[in-house]
Formats: sequence, structure tokens, C-alpha cells
Amino acid sequence: MPQLDPSPWFAIFLFSWMVFAFVVPPKVTAHKFPNDPDYKIIETPPGMAWDWPWH
Repeated sequence: MPQLDPSPWFAIFLFSWMVFAFVVPPKVTAHKFPNDPDYKIIETPPGMAWDWPWH
């Protein structure tokens, strides 16, 4: 049965895991989101008094 021959499938398995382990993580960690909230200056709006009639 040719599907039980591990020589081509094992090489494909190792090569794909090498790509996932060494090529993909640096690309993912180098990604910057365009609207990341860390880069923005957060200003709190002035507080408004709640002078509503509650009765």
C-alpha cells in the first residue's frame, strides 16, 4: 500500500512544521494594526453633571 510508505509524507510533514515554526511566527509578530489603541492619546471627556429630575 503506497500510502503507508513514510518517506514522502514524513518529509512533507517535517517541512510544513518547519515553515509553521520558523517562518510564520516572525511575520505574525511583526504585524502592526493600523488603529492600535496603544498609539493614541486617550483624553477623558469632561464630566457632565446629572441634573435630571428623578421624580
